[in-house]
Amino acid sequence: MGVLFGTDGVRGTANRELGAELAFRLGRAGACVLAREARSKRIVVGRDTRASGEMLEAAVVAGMLSAGIDALLLGVVPTPAVAYLTKALQAAGGVVISASHNPAPDNGIKFFAADGYKLRESAEEAIEGLVLGDMSGIPSPVGAEIGRAIPVPDAGERYMAHALSIGPRDAGGLRIAVDCANGAAYALAPKIFGALGADVIPLGVGPDGLNINDGCGSTKPQLLQETVLAHGADLGFSFDGDADRLIAVDEKGNIVNGDAVILACARYLKARGYLPLDTVVVTVMSNLGLHRALAASGIKSVVTKVGDRYVLEEMLRTGVRLGGEQSGHIIFLDHNTTGDGIVTALFLLRVMQETGRSLGELASDLECYPQLLENVRVYDKERVLKSPLLAAAIREQESRLGGDGRILIRASGTEPLIRVMVEARDPEIMLEVVDELVRVVQAIEGGETAA
Repeated sequence: MGVLFGTDGVRGTANRELGAELAFRLGRAGACVLAREARSKRIVVGRDTRASGEMLEAAVVAGMLSAGIDALLLGVVPTPAVAYLTKALQAAGGVVISASHNPAPDNGIKFFAADGYKLRESAEEAIEGLVLGDMSGIPSPVGAEIGRAIPVPDAGERYMAHALSIGPRDAGGLRIAVDCANGAAYALAPKIFGALGADVIPLGVGPDGLNINDGCGSTKPQLLQETVLAHGADLGFSFDGDADRLIAVDEKGNIVNGDAVILACARYLKARGYLPLDTVVVTVMSNLGLHRALAASGIKSVVTKVGDRYVLEEMLRTGVRLGGEQSGHIIFLDHNTTGDGIVTALFLLRVMQETGRSLGELASDLECYPQLLENVRVYDKERVLKSPLLAAAIREQESRLGGDGRILIRASGTEPLIRVMVEARDPEIMLEVVDELVRVVQAIEGGETAA
């Protein structure tokens, strides 16, 4: 990744690392790169509910218009709606202003290509080169050639119609708690499930610009668990701030994460002959129990690095149509070009309806191995990962686990941390292996365990 772009666009504290001037330059440079090879001179723009979104949207749009590109304003919509509408409206690209599951002071700007997929790294590098370099070559038209800002008042309805075409015909008789994290799905998600006839209990639907992801949403599902139990709901769905991920809760208040969702959907698709190559793509964080359950169903799993970008790249490379992460980013390439929490929830309802099984029954098919993750603060991540001492310790502990567990040690992409993750059928052995590996990492670097 470059100086500006990370794995999911440009992120930072709004009005500090990510201010209006940078947003203007990103809008201007992005318009130039996206429109260079596209027939269209229009780019769609959507955002979540953060207070800073209005400022950044105005700056990004100003940059686009100054380059002679029209901005189609979608307003507050989920990230997957921007991806879908970029292609549906035949735009040159799309822009999302959101920091996903991060707290309200953060924000981000990411781009979609004309086909609705995240930009290739080469395109991001081209934008970054312009932003950090000389932008004098970008056109600055005058008069009638200046771009225009064009509202798209039915953006939400267009995405809603698409999403409803994927789920069951109706969900009448189901009571569903829906936590929208005070984010981008706050208006659309309850409306979508209500349109299916479900009795919807809405949560996180009062955004004030500052409460996005605050004690709610997919990264804090406790509120949803409590609500499901208190109201006797059949299940619950929780989305993050931009609604590209889903964490569910079953009728007993148990969390159902991305691994369980992938298993249920993969088995459903395979049984109907709709799982190309009988394969799914997951990341290194997926539980060993998922791999074993998939294998028992004759389904292969391909493993990538953490990040939905890497899952998508592997899906496109191999022709696999279903992939995702334990964190709830699930990609159904037959239905959208990016992770889509609402589509995932609707597809899960379809699986429940057609199999006649509750969410709890579907989730019970996944026997998860106990998993523990410890973060160790270090000074030199590369030195630790390349240490022969660590390699020897890993081999020794893997031998101890045999075939009943696994070890994953990796560097954090954003913090000076080494993440030590161990899974094992026996939780006591798991704790002992984690303690030993943490001790070795600390011995190499003199670091300390981080919270």
